[in-house]
Amino acid sequence: MHVIVVGAGPSGLALALLLAKSGIKTTLLDAASTIDDRPRAAHYGPSAIRVLRDAGVLDEVRRDGIIPGNMTWRKIDGTPIASILDDPLKRGPDGMTVLPLNFLGRLLLDHVEKLENSTVKWNHKVVSIGQDEKSVWANVRTTDGKELQVTGDYLCGCDGANSQVRKSLFGDSFPGKTWDAQIVATNVYYDLKKFGFDDINNIIHPTDYYMAAIITQEGLWRVSYGEDASFTPEQVKANQPEKYRRMLPGNPQPGDYELVSVGPYRIHQRCAEKFRVGRVLLAADAAHLVNPFGGLGLTGGLVDVGGLAECLVGLERGVADEGILDRYCEVRRQKWRDVIDPISSDNFRRVAHRNPENALVEDEFLGMVKKMETDVQLKREFDESMYDVCHDFTQYYRDKEGSNVSNNMSKL
Repeated sequence: MHVIVVGAGPSGLALALLLAKSGIKTTLLDAASTIDDRPRAAHYGPSAIRVLRDAGVLDEVRRDGIIPGNMTWRKIDGTPIASILDDPLKRGPDGMTVLPLNFLGRLLLDHVEKLENSTVKWNHKVVSIGQDEKSVWANVRTTDGKELQVTGDYLCGCDGANSQVRKSLFGDSFPGKTWDAQIVATNVYYDLKKFGFDDINNIIHPTDYYMAAIITQEGLWRVSYGEDASFTPEQVKANQPEKYRRMLPGNPQPGDYELVSVGPYRIHQRCAEKFRVGRVLLAADAAHLVNPFGGLGLTGGLVDVGGLAECLVGLERGVADEGILDRYCEVRRQKWRDVIDPISSDNFRRVAHRNPENALVEDEFLGMVKKMETDVQLKREFDESMYDVCHDFTQYYRDKEGSNVSNNMSKL
């Protein structure tokens, strides 16, 4: 089997790595010249941690990243409202881990490039795709103007929100909505711990809502905040010092912090009508989008490719038939609809639309979080719910030999 993976972001790299380690030839195509270094997601939930473990990179992710402690919702003056209490030393083998996405990309790329049956082709822009009963192909244009065709057995679109693979299947159709909001992701050196902040903080406010979390061992913080949706990128950058001064503890001036990057973007809740059309499959942001609050976009994308790898490995080993790919489409869309979309939507509304003075009473989730501070059993049940986005596709394998494939991926 030869699988073409379009998009060499973390999800595409993780999929290629899982497949290649299981003996499947993979070719990764990406229009860029190297790993994307923009400030993006950094938090990997327990279900994503399982995928990173199967890919054989978890030890390095934890070596280079951090395991966070408490997550707290706060008023704009820093007053705590409720906290999910976690001790980094007691999170367990699947505990949340934090590492900026570009760092994860480099780790995954290093592993992929060491495998003889996996090839990464940068500066290869997929302009269209095609398929017949026996094969699928990507029509590619390189930066020097050459046009070529890459042919395989399956093609997996992991090429992000503006996926050319998805557009080749469905045109501009991408059902869902765009929020009337703009989020600005910034990376900054500014010690929020000295103001009593926890490792992860969600500030509830009608205009100055934000998330602040430490994301590196060196003390780099991600501060993602809401901004006027009508602002241009230039206006966003010009207003950033005033936003920081107004919303961050200590009311810092530019000389009080080291700003590393500023990245404004619009937020969406969208899901493709299908994740499979014949020999073409979609995963991660190419398949669905959510707002960033709660990290379900990144975690959901990695869980997608973990499940898709199980399906393709089952086909390669002769313990599953083509129907398992339909099951992938059905299950992953259902997980987005029933788990990822509603929870992530509530996460955003909680910080942007709630009255912080009444949040504990009006928001059922925050009321539960407050109760969890002293209810050990409730906290345990909450932790177990972190796996609700998962699904074991090896249960559809036809014999016992295949039932352990997902557990053995990292050993091959």
